[in-house]
Amino acid sequence: MINRYFSKIGIVALLLITAQLFAGNPDRQGEAGAYELLMNPWARSAGLSGMNISNISGVEAMRVNIAGLSRINKTQINIGHTDYLTATNTKLNAFGLAQKVGKTGTIGISLMAVDFGELRVTTTEQPDGTGATFEPTFFNVGVGYSYMFENKISVGFIFRVVSESNNDIRGGGVAIDAGVQYITGKNDNFKFGIALRNVGSKMRFQGNGLSIELDPDGPNGQNDGIVLKQDAATFELPSLLNIGVSNDFYLGKASEEDKISYHRVTVLASFVANSFSRDQIGGGLEYSFKERFMLRAGYKTEIGEDDVVEINNVYSGLSAGATFVLPVSKKNKMNTLAISYAYRATDVFDGTHNFGVSISM
Repeated sequence: MINRYFSKIGIVALLLITAQLFAGNPDRQGEAGAYELLMNPWARSAGLSGMNISNISGVEAMRVNIAGLSRINKTQINIGHTDYLTATNTKLNAFGLAQKVGKTGTIGISLMAVDFGELRVTTTEQPDGTGATFEPTFFNVGVGYSYMFENKISVGFIFRVVSESNNDIRGGGVAIDAGVQYITGKNDNFKFGIALRNVGSKMRFQGNGLSIELDPDGPNGQNDGIVLKQDAATFELPSLLNIGVSNDFYLGKASEEDKISYHRVTVLASFVANSFSRDQIGGGLEYSFKERFMLRAGYKTEIGEDDVVEINNVYSGLSAGATFVLPVSKKNKMNTLAISYAYRATDVFDGTHNFGVSISM
């Protein structure tokens, strides 16, 4: 009774926050920053364009729906690498760790860094480059916690620190995600999820890079050496609301030893309400053979019209991926090594490739 009471409080609180955030103003569209918070470095969920809000679990849940963090056996470690928008030579590198705390709680930590490579330094006098280069540093670190109520409802929160900088300018902020997952059905096959992401402080850039040195000549030819310091405007984080449902269909008789159906087909759908861009809707399928080999594919598109210009989100379209799960212990079949790959088509450039390795114990 107490668990049900607290779970209802958590859901109501999340919905109240959601209503306040997304009552919003359409004139705010296109004004956010720190869009690396929307980049997904994990291959398993990227194969479905992050639409598996309702059934995602483990480390990857910290990027899609933190409520799924608690749905692991004991410990999970993930490493991810992404060739983001291939032609841009941008890479994403990620590490995540999830650990059970007691029977129903799980704590996790995730780190993602964006590697832009070496960029040319340009000036108004030398627009083609001065010969020098610089490397921006974009990263975010998140610490999250998820709690499961009687295996039916799980809730979670994650606090994320965001940092963007180069040699002479920097900006930072704090973001909070919250999520809920609900499971029901005869075989726990129907799942519902809702996640509120990237709600936090405004960001502002500061540093010497915002100062401009002016060298006007005085009346007698002297150099006054005036330095003009500019204040950068603040910007908000790309907050959004994810809502998703899924249903598992089990086919084939399960063996007495494995107690897992030979075949599983999962059908899912999701809706994304973006505060700073058009909303998105999509669906996908995942096929699993004995939870050892998975194939997945999805399609996501934007809804609504832009009165000014027709510009689609870079990830409006198809996504696909696969996962191989290999047992690493004969005594405990829950100890596994999973290798995943995903490809997401894009309107421009040459798509995005995700690679991932996950160790579960």
